[in-house]
Amino acid sequence: MAFCTNCGAQNQDNAQFCTGCGSRLSTVPAPSIPPATPPGSLSPIQAPPPLQPQMAYVSPGPPLPPGATYAQWADRVVGYLIDSLLVGAGMLVLYVVLGGLFALASLGSRMGGGMCCMMILIFPLATLLVGLFNRVYLVAQRGASVGQGVMNLKVVDVNGNLLSMGTAFIRLLAQVALSFVPVVGPLLDLLWPLWDEKRQTLHDKAVGSFVLKMP
Repeated sequence: MAFCTNCGAQNQDNAQFCTGCGSRLSTVPAPSIPPATPPGSLSPIQAPPPLQPQMAYVSPGPPLPPGATYAQWADRVVGYLIDSLLVGAGMLVLYVVLGGLFALASLGSRMGGGMCCMMILIFPLATLLVGLFNRVYLVAQRGASVGQGVMNLKVVDVNGNLLSMGTAFIRLLAQVALSFVPVVGPLLDLLWPLWDEKRQTLHDKAVGSFVLKMP
């Protein structure tokens, strides 16, 4: 049945004019009814959203200062060679000076054999101390060893801060430990930045350190 919107009279469905007031009846389209959903299936509204592709995990890195990048492999190698040359030169001078002092002290004394043994112990100890100063103290205080400073490199942690003395020492120990694996250990540690996303060596990964090339 149709109802007149003017007077409210009831009319037949196919009537064009109201039998009560004679007004033309407006045809209102019947509301559409969505098709029935088969039992056990989800309607389009209830259907879960399509799965989104998962992004690959990317290891975190430090915030890069303006103009800074991760140090390239060649820069790190040159810095290492400079460290080796400068530290080696310093140790040579130290050996000559200490050797002269021990030689003078042994003259006129019968402690020549004891002095020789002391020299054997002192030289490795001095080498270790120089290495600790260059690779631990300087890295923790200014962010770079002598060679890294020449190449304008900086060693930082994941937050972009300088390493603590303890972390720098563990980093050096990790590098030394790799050297106990003949050939493979040092070579793998040296070459790792060539394919690593953040240009880290293995001893960098051991403590979460990063080497940056500063502008």
